[in-house]
Amino acid sequence: MHFTGRTWRPPYEADSFIIQAASGCTYHKCRFCSLYKEECFRMAPLREWEEDLKELSSYQPTARRIFWTGANPFVMSFDNLKTRALLVHEYLKECQTMAMFANIRDIKDKKVKQLRALRRLGINGLSIGTESGDNATLRLANKGYTAKDIIDQCRKLDEAGIEYYFVYMTGLAGKGNGHRNAVNSAKVFSKVNPRFISVDSLTLFEGTELYEMAERGEFVPAGEKERLEELQIFIRNLQIRVHLFANSVSNFYPTAAYLPRDREQVIGELQYVLDTVGEEEMQRYRKNLKSLG
Repeated sequence: MHFTGRTWRPPYEADSFIIQAASGCTYHKCRFCSLYKEECFRMAPLREWEEDLKELSSYQPTARRIFWTGANPFVMSFDNLKTRALLVHEYLKECQTMAMFANIRDIKDKKVKQLRALRRLGINGLSIGTESGDNATLRLANKGYTAKDIIDQCRKLDEAGIEYYFVYMTGLAGKGNGHRNAVNSAKVFSKVNPRFISVDSLTLFEGTELYEMAERGEFVPAGEKERLEELQIFIRNLQIRVHLFANSVSNFYPTAAYLPRDREQVIGELQYVLDTVGEEEMQRYRKNLKSLG
């Protein structure tokens, strides 16, 4: 298999078979991220793609779901995605779905008609690192799109029937801004239909622009308790049926819920942690995080 650079897939794709569609990221401008910092973006040549499919079919001929690696393979043109999906079906006869990372910008050049065609080919499961739906926070993080872009592009996915998943990041707005970020993000996310929302908490690592801004005093990180309060507010204001997973290692207190059913229960759990655990203990946990993998 032609794996190069950093090979990364979300925890919820652990049962999917992986194949390299691309390596690196097309953007490299998110201020909190250094994941693909040293890698130039590269699409896997079709020759490599076909060779990897042939190899995958030799030991997993009944694979039903595969995950295309790379920071955002969905940036490929419609024709390129279609060609690769057709090759998947040629080699993996029982494959039903293909998932991958995507960016909001990657959807813009694709028409609903094209998205429907990709869905018929099995492309169904886009992990989108939205991080926020608050315009001020999106600008701070330098995401390169607005809250309106999230709504406009994800409504196209909804219309096409393509399943997608969001990421929300507590603490990203900085100290004192968690309430605003939570309320505005919940409003935006509630206007579309993510299958689930994965919650991370901002962890600053050396080599990121946001880390350097914090060192210069231009960005003041939110405290740990403020982050838990932000998560409570976010959950309180979400007005859609959605699975929420705040159980990655970046979260001091791991929790999961199906909303709105579990809303009061999980808010209560978070309040118990706020009432019984001190800020210093939470800060120690954050400082001891060496990676999020």
